[in-house]
Amino acid sequence: MTFSIIGRCQESGQLGIAISSSSIAVGARCPWVRAGVGAVATQNVTLPALGPQILDLLETKQFDPQSALDHALGANDYSEYRQVTVIDTNGRTAFFSGKEALGIYTAVAGEQCVAAGNMLAGTHVIEAMVPAFQNTQGSLADRLLAAMHAAMTAGGEAGPVHSAALKIAGDPIWPIVDLRVDWADDDPIGQLDSLWQAYRPQMQDYVTRALNPTAAPSYGVPGNE
Repeated sequence: MTFSIIGRCQESGQLGIAISSSSIAVGARCPWVRAGVGAVATQNVTLPALGPQILDLLETKQFDPQSALDHALGANDYSEYRQVTVIDTNGRTAFFSGKEALGIYTAVAGEQCVAAGNMLAGTHVIEAMVPAFQNTQGSLADRLLAAMHAAMTAGGEAGPVHSAALKIAGDPIWPIVDLRVDWADDDPIGQLDSLWQAYRPQMQDYVTRALNPTAAPSYGVPGNE
């Protein structure tokens, strides 16, 4: 029903998630990022609260990803229905797939990344994501999306994919990328990639205009934010 990858860019320190699902609006419930702290993907029978709870624990600096994950799962009911992946600002990772996860499920950790999924066409879908992330050149968003395309090429989910999301944290406290395709009958991952290609050349401009409006470029759009 869902597959995702969380990752960190060693050069920029950015943290991010790309995720897709057969369900509507996966980006509203499952991806969580916090600048300078970490990224969490909460999926399968999703408990969105796990995302901020784990990030809160990481932010205290008293928990590593595995202990933060264990603590959050232990404090909530029905952990065996959850699938969760975690990465912190140092690139350390953890993951969990409960025994009640749906269909074929697995998770694979790589160099500063973790991919996971359930209701898959096969475990090879997730196994294809890590090398795609690690071997792709470019920005963190490019690498995360390359992993998603690799998963689809490998067979994707057991059923059709309908929603997808990309969320990345950089230096500001807010996500510098937060793009979603909440419902599409055809190729939501491709549509998400198109959104990224449109947003990419404007991304830094929106950071600039937030921090220093006097330096903000204008795109000549009425009501431009």
